[in-house]
Amino acid sequence: MKNWLVSKLLKNSENLVEGIVLRAYSGHYYVHDGEVEWECSLRGRFRLEKQQSLAGDRVLLKPGHGHTGVIERVLPRRTLLVRPPVANVDQAVIVFAVREPDPNPWLLDRFLILVSASGVRPLICFNKVDLTKDGQVDLVSRYKEVYSLVMISARTGEGLEFLRQALQGKVSVFAGPSGVGKSTILNALHPGLALKTAELSSKLKRGRHTTRHVELIALPRGGFVADTPGFSSLDLPDIKPEELSDHFPEMDAYFGKCHFNRCLHDKEPGCAVKSAVESGFINKERYLRYLEFLKELKERRRY
Repeated sequence: MKNWLVSKLLKNSENLVEGIVLRAYSGHYYVHDGEVEWECSLRGRFRLEKQQSLAGDRVLLKPGHGHTGVIERVLPRRTLLVRPPVANVDQAVIVFAVREPDPNPWLLDRFLILVSASGVRPLICFNKVDLTKDGQVDLVSRYKEVYSLVMISARTGEGLEFLRQALQGKVSVFAGPSGVGKSTILNALHPGLALKTAELSSKLKRGRHTTRHVELIALPRGGFVADTPGFSSLDLPDIKPEELSDHFPEMDAYFGKCHFNRCLHDKEPGCAVKSAVESGFINKERYLRYLEFLKELKERRRY
């Protein structure tokens, strides 16, 4: 598969350059072609059609004076995350802390559903393991049975090499609530980056937002990561109630084993998923959150 992150000068009459949008704000788009960065504007027809280009978009630009240009085309997107808005993401690194702030499983599951619905591979990253006595927590072990997961400490460096390897050659988005250390991790992965960080609010025990817009950052070993604003809440994606179980991987093994073909794994008799919960093969807390999300989707459908 051709590595589209490496720029190429297209051999055609338009003499266009291919690159990736690193960041976009105030009508300016900064495009990296593999060697240099271009400051671009959008062709007028995009504005008339109310279309935008996002960080991660592959684009074709027409060079102007110096390293300025005009984006002529936005190439088809392979994937699209809505919140945070990033295109062509290979994986989402969902960052939570094991302490300070304590992890919120309800919010983590919503992130995982959103990522899954966008067709993006999730990688859970638990930061601040140096704050735990034994380096492990029960919550971590439960998620490790279902998802790819890494435990790190941006402060001590534990687990960072594994994370570096997981990021190499990919476009990855860093997402998670404020205060979990996303910018600190990126600073540790890329010394000299000097992204702004902030301590937890001593009064509210919540993180302060330090990232104001989505920006792709080139990594020394190849690949890009997107630093994104933190979130304290997250809406479920626009999916049908009967599609929710598709985004709980632990339920895959029971597909087609329920008494009813269109089983929602809620109140139906002969449900294989409910039996798995009762037998301890599916975590009960995750299942209860599934039911909560299912109810939310049902109520949304009514309106």
